[in-house]
Amino acid sequence: MSASQTSPATAVTGDDVPTLLVKIFGKDRPGITAGLFDTLAAYAVDVVDIEQVVTRGRITLCALVTAPAGAGAAEGELRATVHSWAESLHLQAEIISGRGDNRPRGTGRSHVTVLGHPLTAESTAAITARITGTGGNIDRIFRLAKYPVTAVEFAVSGVEPEALRTALAIEAAARGVDVAVVAAGLQRRAQRLIVMDVDSTLIQDEVIELFAAHAGCEAEVAEVTARAMRGELDFEQSLHARVALLAGLDESVVDKVRAEVRLTPGARTLIRTLKRLGYQVGVVSGGFTQVTDDLQERLGLDFASANTLEVVDGQLTGRVTGEIVDRAGKARLLRRFAAEAGVPLAQTVAIGDGANDLDMLNAAGLGIAFNAKPIVRQAAHTAVNVPFLDTVLYLLGVTREEVEAANTHE
Repeated sequence: MSASQTSPATAVTGDDVPTLLVKIFGKDRPGITAGLFDTLAAYAVDVVDIEQVVTRGRITLCALVTAPAGAGAAEGELRATVHSWAESLHLQAEIISGRGDNRPRGTGRSHVTVLGHPLTAESTAAITARITGTGGNIDRIFRLAKYPVTAVEFAVSGVEPEALRTALAIEAAARGVDVAVVAAGLQRRAQRLIVMDVDSTLIQDEVIELFAAHAGCEAEVAEVTARAMRGELDFEQSLHARVALLAGLDESVVDKVRAEVRLTPGARTLIRTLKRLGYQVGVVSGGFTQVTDDLQERLGLDFASANTLEVVDGQLTGRVTGEIVDRAGKARLLRRFAAEAGVPLAQTVAIGDGANDLDMLNAAGLGIAFNAKPIVRQAAHTAVNVPFLDTVLYLLGVTREEVEAANTHE
């Protein structure tokens, strides 16, 4: 039978059709995959599935193909030919007979991303055992990154994403790793708007504290902040109380504060990569437009909103003007940015660290707590607890290779 012919028996791959699983192992080199299929082509088999992995220069290539026509004689000849070809390249071959395709994947499919710094065998064992314990099956495993963290993605089926997320959140906290569970589907790649908090998220600083240092009122600002955290003041009350301490500060301090702002490690890489992948990026802040406007220009952000310090006759008045950006305001702005960007809310991603970000994180399709307080980590969809903002990309399924390619200067 010529390679161009296909027998009626091999035109379908139902459960009753004989198939062969051809597995090749050994030292990787160019041409192995082409060579295997050139060898199989002489037997007019159809390809049902292919899987190939290269780890530290060693290849594992699996091909599920229909059995050749001609009963045992043709199959025996195929086996002998494949083994001979493999031996000529110092490879090992294994061929297993069976029937039909791979078993269907279970309903409830998820992408489970695990971040470790480092990722230990113990934590990996615990996470995978927990997946199995929920009734899930790991269909595929793929490394997303080895730097600055090890990021591995599991394709899981057989359990609904919410149930899996709950179970793995407990295990992740116990093992000191970060785990994100995202429902599989086209919407994952369609998430085209990222909105993040600024203070202690996009930047390492608290902007009000930078202004307070120039006004000589750091202790007073810290006390007001502590009262707010104790629940004695809400955000708007604490904002007005802290800003009032800045009254009389010369407007020239704004430029000094802008110069003191330190971006979080990985912030530029995150934004540059997202922009080159076609995402829109915005920030919302309980801080001040005097800083966020500068960040928007420097980083090429699509959206930015914050409170505005009032300036009269070259001095800060100790008041803010315009709409107050508080906890509810951040969620409102996320919805506004999404509408302006033409992106469904379910396809947005929000990133933040404080209780002030909770409404925004819960409103987004994916809410990520970044080095956040415990109450925020528990409420968000997932958490990142390493000091590199660009690790968020791995939760979106972006590989380190894609990051490097997006950041290569032409």
